[in-house]
Amino acid sequence: MMYPGYYYDWTYILVVIGAVLSMAASAKVNGTFSRYSRVRSHSGMTGAQAARRILDQNGLYHVKIEHIRGKLTDHYDPRSKVLRLSDATYGVSSVAAVGVAAHECGHAVQDDEGYEPLRIRSKMAPAANFGSRFGLPVFVLGLIFGANEVLMQIGIWVFLLAVLFQIVTLPVEFDASRRALEMLNGYGILTQQETDGSRKVLKAAALTYVAAAAAAILNLLRLILIARENDRD
Repeated sequence: MMYPGYYYDWTYILVVIGAVLSMAASAKVNGTFSRYSRVRSHSGMTGAQAARRILDQNGLYHVKIEHIRGKLTDHYDPRSKVLRLSDATYGVSSVAAVGVAAHECGHAVQDDEGYEPLRIRSKMAPAANFGSRFGLPVFVLGLIFGANEVLMQIGIWVFLLAVLFQIVTLPVEFDASRRALEMLNGYGILTQQETDGSRKVLKAAALTYVAAAAAAILNLLRLILIARENDRD
């Protein structure tokens, strides 16, 4: 039998909690990034220049740096060996911009060293994308078709792929930030005080990944609770 209160049941509180955590983390990272975007680095190096210095220091001359549109859309593409920096990072010489650029360089170094969590995350990405797109729809179909237990269980297991991806992402991001801060200070790109500012930016950014993982886990828990309720019915 279809779960009678699926769209209005108490388990929605889990979704709300996840949404609040995500919004709070997003507000924190945007606020912290904006604050330190106004602090110009003593060296005057832009995000792109700092990234090039770090990559070259690690022998990653083959890794290209490209400019992409947007704010905080920065990322490293391990397939094409390209580090892409956003409008707010590429040509900006702020403590925030340099910190974010260094973080992405941290991923490039991870890739070059064969950092295992990064390799696992890269391999999981296609399955995780599939899980995030189809896990919930399959589960809902199970509810629509008379609480079909098989479809509901398939939906849960498929969604679990997306949850595992979020969990594996955490050590990858934390490690990239650790590497970034060590390189910024060790290569003389930022002073100790400026590095402390970048640390605050990267810590705030890390909260977004923690919030995303928490939200995914809460959503998975909700699906499990609904499935169990239907079993009892």
